[in-house]
Amino acid sequence: MSNVNAQELAGWERSSFSSANITHVTYRKGSGPGVVVVHEIPGITPAVLRFAEEVVQAGFTVVMPLLVGEAGREVSGQYIASSMSKICVSREFTTLAVQQTSPVISWLRALARQLHEEVGGPGVGAIGMCFSGGFALGMMLDERMIAPVLAQPSLPFAIGKKKSSDLNLSSDDAVVIANRAAAGCEVLGLKFSDDKLVGDRFTALRTLLGDAFIGIEFPSASKKDHSVLTEQRVDEGVERVVAFLQEKLLKQAQQ
Repeated sequence: MSNVNAQELAGWERSSFSSANITHVTYRKGSGPGVVVVHEIPGITPAVLRFAEEVVQAGFTVVMPLLVGEAGREVSGQYIASSMSKICVSREFTTLAVQQTSPVISWLRALARQLHEEVGGPGVGAIGMCFSGGFALGMMLDERMIAPVLAQPSLPFAIGKKKSSDLNLSSDDAVVIANRAAAGCEVLGLKFSDDKLVGDRFTALRTLLGDAFIGIEFPSASKKDHSVLTEQRVDEGVERVVAFLQEKLLKQAQQ
């Protein structure tokens, strides 16, 4: 694995998880209620690791699946292009089709279920970023998911009006998730104000989830601003995510 900083990976337990004929490497660290952190393109970068470490330090057991790329490898143009091409051809991800739930979401739900069975607590949280941003929403199909966070959700790729507002959910799954929101499950969303990769998804999320959607937008400083929690990190965004997880998972566990 090139460009891997061994110190950054220190303490992370490497394993793998299989479900529904899908297997991915996972990295785990921490104690407390479970949180699944799903990386962005191109993979588990040093910035993703830094963010995940902060979630661990806030009192959680973090599991990071490696869906594409390498753990600890620095971002580069070539690395982004390579990971993007793999995502586009993989049947695990619906990158262009509308009103479809990506198959990998079933795998993530199974991973979250196992994590919850092992560590207990009132439920689990999940944080998706970029291409995985909407995955935490789909994971709400399982009632164990009580703290979903969507950072710059970008699938399906926002090509045209219909795709730019699609939430990567089948119509049946959208109904289940809307009902969970109506019953009180809140969803935290974060993005930069001018991020065209997110398209109109925040509007669609407000329509689907109503007052249960907490949408936070940070002013874009440049056209390249995209990764709120990592590469173009906003400290306030990280703090809001940690506070959301603590409210939903730690405070409920103490009641």
